[in-house]
Amino acid sequence: MSGTSSLEYSQVSGPVRTVPPRPAVLVVEDEPNIRELVCLHLKLEELDYEQAADGNKGLELARARKFDLIILDLMLPGLDGVTVCRAIRRDSLNASTPILMLTARREESDKVVGLDSGADDYLTKPFGVRELMARVRALLRRGPVAASRLDGDGAKPVTYKHIEIDPSRRGVKAGARQIELTTNEFQLLYVLLSNPGIVFSREALLRKVWKDDTFVTVRSVDTLVKRVRKKIEDDPAEPSVILTVWGAGYKAADV
Repeated sequence: MSGTSSLEYSQVSGPVRTVPPRPAVLVVEDEPNIRELVCLHLKLEELDYEQAADGNKGLELARARKFDLIILDLMLPGLDGVTVCRAIRRDSLNASTPILMLTARREESDKVVGLDSGADDYLTKPFGVRELMARVRALLRRGPVAASRLDGDGAKPVTYKHIEIDPSRRGVKAGARQIELTTNEFQLLYVLLSNPGIVFSREALLRKVWKDDTFVTVRSVDTLVKRVRKKIEDDPAEPSVILTVWGAGYKAADV
């Protein structure tokens, strides 16, 4: 089911006026009551949306259309949320789209699994609608806006050892290999590699990467660093680019 249209037609003769498309959200949730509640409030927020009741359909939609945000349940029939999330990050039009994972499990290990699979944030059921929509708004701000903020600040390309970062294209190459990064992964890598040898505390990275998002914690920084290492390091277990400074934070190794 799709939300509202992005086209508006004038009532007088003349050219058709096209309004900017509304942000589109993919909702993958098998519980009908929760799925309908989420979609209702997306509609009230004047957001476009698609919905799926199982992992297979959700992944099919994610591969067929670009979205601005994906809301993904952890426990799904067919493909589970972790599998869907990893597949989206690995091979889809939404490799860099923010993902909010919903989970009925409260154990920290389950939340970490979700973040490790590529999710940007998580929300535990049962959740309040106000908190859900606050996180939706925060993640939507984090997408194209976050990328354009880098460009607007006059960010320059960075060459660090074998890694090249092009902010204008939001592109990253490691040698001859093109690296696909989410918005937060790109922000983190750019901050660190632009300042080799400088130690950033977790709190500082929270402020630079997540900006005004109040829902993330310092643990999110550790998870994000782990994800970036898997993509750029020859051996993530023995990193040579992003180093841990015990008791202080992280830094890019001195060139």
